[in-house]
Amino acid sequence: MSVSERKRLSVMVQVVDGAVSVAAAARLLGISERQGWRLKRRYVAEGDGGLVHRLRGKPSNRKTDEASRLAVLGLYRAKYAGWGPTLACEYLLKEDEREVSHDTLLRWLREEGLFERRRRRCGHRARRPRRERLGELVQMDGSWHDWLEGRGPWCCLMVLVDDATGRTFARFYDRETLDAAFDVFGRYARAYGLPRALYVDKAGIYRPDPEDEAPTQFGRAMRALDVELILANSPQAKGRVERKNGVLQDRLVKEMRLRGIGDMASANRLLESGFLDGLNEKFVVEAKHKRSDLHRPVTQQTKLDEVLCVQEERAVARDWCVQWRGRLLQVDERHEALDLPRPGRRVSVIEKLEGSLLLRYGQENLTWREVSRRPAKAKAARKPIVNNKRWKPPANHPFRRSLGDALRRSSREGYAPAARPAESNE
Repeated sequence: MSVSERKRLSVMVQVVDGAVSVAAAARLLGISERQGWRLKRRYVAEGDGGLVHRLRGKPSNRKTDEASRLAVLGLYRAKYAGWGPTLACEYLLKEDEREVSHDTLLRWLREEGLFERRRRRCGHRARRPRRERLGELVQMDGSWHDWLEGRGPWCCLMVLVDDATGRTFARFYDRETLDAAFDVFGRYARAYGLPRALYVDKAGIYRPDPEDEAPTQFGRAMRALDVELILANSPQAKGRVERKNGVLQDRLVKEMRLRGIGDMASANRLLESGFLDGLNEKFVVEAKHKRSDLHRPVTQQTKLDEVLCVQEERAVARDWCVQWRGRLLQVDERHEALDLPRPGRRVSVIEKLEGSLLLRYGQENLTWREVSRRPAKAKAARKPIVNNKRWKPPANHPFRRSLGDALRRSSREGYAPAARPAESNE
């Protein structure tokens, strides 16, 4: 029910109970008294459904018929392809005597894929004030650049900047991948603690699936760590880290040029050996609340290596094997009481950044071993082979002895059995 229908329901309940008259109820609902009596009769006869609008679920009385819609779209394809809906509506009325509103035509064109939304002019932007406390918001971004100026391959600098103070943390990686995001965030958390919120762009490793809104692996990890993940709609939204990338592309590149650094390992050692400390000392500003730090410490119960990694659910087959990226993981028989192959039960496969694997069911870690192939199925017992050849009794068989005795008795008594016909050689 809509809001107005719920309001009618609450008033009609009081009318039926006798607490409010029909005339007073009509004034409360802004309708005539006659309509109030109609509503009361419907409510008494049909209950709550009597107050629902009669056109609910039915096509609008003002809906354009399908033949007119197809005719207008045909004219648009033939004569006005690429035109905007407003101008097309004017010419449809003037040239073809077809009257249609520009909003309706715009909706039809988008449904048919004949008109795309055009980019509007960039609106006015106002600089967002800094957050007031350290650790309240951290911006993260990857900067793909020729950091080594040809002395080594292109690489990506993952940069984290505190929004309140501008404090910077950075590290080099091959690309802005999921493993790189996990690793740099884990290093930041171990150094300073877990921030309250993390501001990133809409790269694929951060953006959830648009169809079912399922979080990515990174989003799942942030949810487990109780860190709010905010996706920026534009680069300007996270301008502090974007501007910090420009500062680093100037100062860090020149510093590595002077030192002759030509590989990522040496570049990371430069960052850890004091470059970032000097940069922060020069550019960090004081937060509005100087003594307030909202970073949460990483406790022993928070196992970052088991959270900042890939986790997926898998079903356990009848042979107690779990498939993972072309590998077969055999669950140990000591977990037989869990009855894991039962339908609906799934285990979590946790692959840490260094490559080790964990199998977990609920809160229990499972022991397992990797096998090269599935265990062989138990073969059913073979049926005994039955000889279907014609069997002839041997000479000493009791049957033959009894037959000989019968022949001898018959000869003594004076008659003999009929002679058997001679066998032909043909």
